[in-house]
Amino acid sequence: MSTPQDHVSPDRVVIFDTTLRDGEQCPGASMTLEEKLEVADLLDTMGVDVIEAGFPIASNGDFESVAEIARRAKNAVIAGLARAIPVDIARAGEAVKAARRPRIHTFVSTSPIHLEHQMRKTQDQVIDIIAGTVAQARNLVDDVEWSAMDATRTPIDYLQRCVETAVKAGATTINLPDTVGYATPSEYEAMFRQVRAYILDRVPNGEQIVFSAHCHDDLGLAVANSLAALAGGARQIECTINGLGERAGNAALEEVVMAIRTRGDVLPFATGIEATLLTRASKLVSAVTSFPVQYNKAIVGRNAFAHESGIHQDGMLKNNTTYEIMTPDSVGVSKTSLVMGKHSGRAAFRDKLKALGYELGENALNDAFSRFKELADRKKVVYDEDIEALVDHEIAVAHDRMKLVSLTVIAGSHGPQRATMKMEVDGVVITEESAGNGPVDATFNCIQAIVPHEAKLALYQVHAVTEGTDAQAEVSVRLEDGDKAVTGRGSDPDTLVASAQAYIIALNKLATKRGSLNAQAQPAAE
Repeated sequence: MSTPQDHVSPDRVVIFDTTLRDGEQCPGASMTLEEKLEVADLLDTMGVDVIEAGFPIASNGDFESVAEIARRAKNAVIAGLARAIPVDIARAGEAVKAARRPRIHTFVSTSPIHLEHQMRKTQDQVIDIIAGTVAQARNLVDDVEWSAMDATRTPIDYLQRCVETAVKAGATTINLPDTVGYATPSEYEAMFRQVRAYILDRVPNGEQIVFSAHCHDDLGLAVANSLAALAGGARQIECTINGLGERAGNAALEEVVMAIRTRGDVLPFATGIEATLLTRASKLVSAVTSFPVQYNKAIVGRNAFAHESGIHQDGMLKNNTTYEIMTPDSVGVSKTSLVMGKHSGRAAFRDKLKALGYELGENALNDAFSRFKELADRKKVVYDEDIEALVDHEIAVAHDRMKLVSLTVIAGSHGPQRATMKMEVDGVVITEESAGNGPVDATFNCIQAIVPHEAKLALYQVHAVTEGTDAQAEVSVRLEDGDKAVTGRGSDPDTLVASAQAYIIALNKLATKRGSLNAQAQPAAE
């Protein structure tokens, strides 16, 4: 059974994407099964070597999504994460067994602070755990990855001992993660050099072991540390689309790939990623998680190829290499800023979506085209950003059980403000009227009356998609219910409609997490 490192150049970097596992652990970034499958299909298409599809022991939903991704994958290795616990490893092996190229990724803490306060184990006890669980995983699959959680805060002599144990037990990939984003590039590179030299000296065929970097961005060094690991001998980088992940996130896949591609003079490596799909992947992950990409985000941010300074614009007009070190089309960015309108046809709309990095099924295309026509009737000019916001909304609500049907709000300086809303819940249209301390409060009170819940509104944010008084509003809403947090994003020329959409999208995600939905208001008369 082949692994990503087989039959490749020693300068080939294996790209291990953990958007569906570590990325989804980001508070509020949960995805449905259908959304995970859509993301996994695109990752497979764009050339990701290893897709970490989830944590099978975490829930039946996680197990099912990993198993389904394993069945569908055409090229990528499909990995399931497992703690160093026999039942975890057995569950992960079951989840990935249908994959053409399955991997079990198991991990255990190694740092003194984790051993004392979390594991409550001695160093020798952890060594025994590593030997037993890695051997168990190797009996289930040929491709086993072992990770030393909090490696960068582990004494080097003990880390070397742990790695040697894992390799001799059957691990084929060794991951030395900067779990808490603490390391600096020079420290991280040195750690890889030392551990790898130790293994080459003590383990027969040690050169066949692939070393991997997994960096968190707590100090903003995740990508820099990942690239430094390559200099130390690592040949796999673990990353996520848009840098999604716990706390400050992970190394961003798009930044790692384009740094290697752009700076071949100092990073003489190669990946198998089709870079022209990076923007499309960024937009898809942003849409399904409702996590907006910051405007100045490297590679895929809206301003990544924008030039406002007069000096910069002058240079760009003379030669674009004066201020651009890569071309927009190299990462799948369309430079046309369109103007499409109400007379534009379906074929032109489909072509525009393709240029913007979207590929929709027929039903989703029809829904998006209908909304585009409605928007074109309401706006003088429809920009690319308007279409992106529109399509992102269609992706977000494609499988939702609750949808906004209509909203009417009475507002002004003389209150109270009132809202009348129709929502479709599991195919039933429900009408509710509520008052509130302002139009947004009245709107959200309608939703609360239709679908009673205990979630608290933790974030409400509004910004304009484009310029002009007729610009679409893009609203982000974050709901928190106990230990669960979800984010929804809606867009519409009417800020109140966008607000309702965002809240309902977040509520759908919360209902999916909780596994229950309680709509108590009476259906509207048809």
